[in-house]
Amino acid sequence: MTTTLNGDRTTRTSTAGTSSASSPTRRLAALGRAEWTLLIRNRTALFVALLMPLIMVVATKSSLDGVDLDKAGMSVVEAALTAGIGMVLLLVVHLNLVSAYVARREELVLKRLRTGEVPDHEILVGTALPAVGLALTQCVLLVVGGVVGMDLSWPRRPDLLIGGIVIGVVLLTALAAVTATVTRTVESAQITTMPMFLVSVAGSGLLVPLEVMPEKMASVCELLPMTGVMTLVRAGWLGGADSTDVMRAVLISLVWMALSVFAVSKWFRWEPRR
Repeated sequence: MTTTLNGDRTTRTSTAGTSSASSPTRRLAALGRAEWTLLIRNRTALFVALLMPLIMVVATKSSLDGVDLDKAGMSVVEAALTAGIGMVLLLVVHLNLVSAYVARREELVLKRLRTGEVPDHEILVGTALPAVGLALTQCVLLVVGGVVGMDLSWPRRPDLLIGGIVIGVVLLTALAAVTATVTRTVESAQITTMPMFLVSVAGSGLLVPLEVMPEKMASVCELLPMTGVMTLVRAGWLGGADSTDVMRAVLISLVWMALSVFAVSKWFRWEPRR
């Protein structure tokens, strides 16, 4: 058994080789199970994850009743349900994970995990697994519910819909870790997550499609983090987007993803903020 120091992290490496019990899959599964147990014990977090997206879909539908969506080529129900997928990503992934990362940091859980053999990225991914699983499940339920219960068509480009959701999950997980860096307590997470939520709802085409916005405003809003995700989600479910719009959405999303991952690797805090 050898011990080496890597920055502020202590890493233990066994000379006997890596056993199957310490494989990345098993480590992630163990972290995921632990986080799932903590999530279901936290009634507030569970309420936000399970019920808030549905409430926001109903609220979005009501707010869109007076909006002329003909220019966007979609009905109120289509706009509300695709917005619901964005709400799931924001509330279940981003908001929940900021609180989770901050709580584990302040409780010294992250610090203790780093003294073992679990790499940094596995710690962050393992913590995110329950929220990601819930988000993906709710996205599937929204699509099935829209098709079966509201007589919408099946997704016209499932590849774009799945791609948009996956990109959104990865992007918002990384952004949650970035936001956790500047969040001192779990309680203050309600404040630090608000800018991302408000900007996304108001400007990323989540509540009001970019097609009904003034041209100059829409051009600026195209560069926001969630805009590319919403473009892919709507193009995947409803169709109507050309290849140029899709490529632009993918490129903008990947740029935000790369910036977020860089920020996490550079500035994420593993020990309590004092």
